[in-house]
Amino acid sequence: MRFKAQSDKRDLPEINLVPMMDVLMTILVFFIIISMTAEFNQQAVDIQLPSTESGTSAVDQPEPLIVELDPQQQLFVKGEPVDQAAMAQQIQQYLSDNPEGVIVLKADYQLNYQQIVDVLGPMRDVGGAKVSLAIE
Repeated sequence: MRFKAQSDKRDLPEINLVPMMDVLMTILVFFIIISMTAEFNQQAVDIQLPSTESGTSAVDQPEPLIVELDPQQQLFVKGEPVDQAAMAQQIQQYLSDNPEGVIVLKADYQLNYQQIVDVLGPMRDVGGAKVSLAIE
């Protein structure tokens, strides 16, 4: 009975890279052919891009009317203390002077949301969708 002599050399597995190279070459050829056909079949459209030479906007936006609400629930329009009736009147006047204007309520962060809604509601009654709430 003969026994095989064990050798110290162990057969290491070999990785066959040929199939991977075939796939990569096929993909490369595919992209080369696509890029060549796409280059010749492009139909160009001449467009005129807008220039920024003037530096001014076509429509001048008016300054927003900022209504501030401090922690004591005091209203300020343009830095002057007002009550809700005077605020509504100033919003109407602002919107009649500036139809494209925006009204911004800038409330203090210490106020709870209900206090802000109590002021924002009457503002929306007068200003509609042009009233927004500023957040920080």
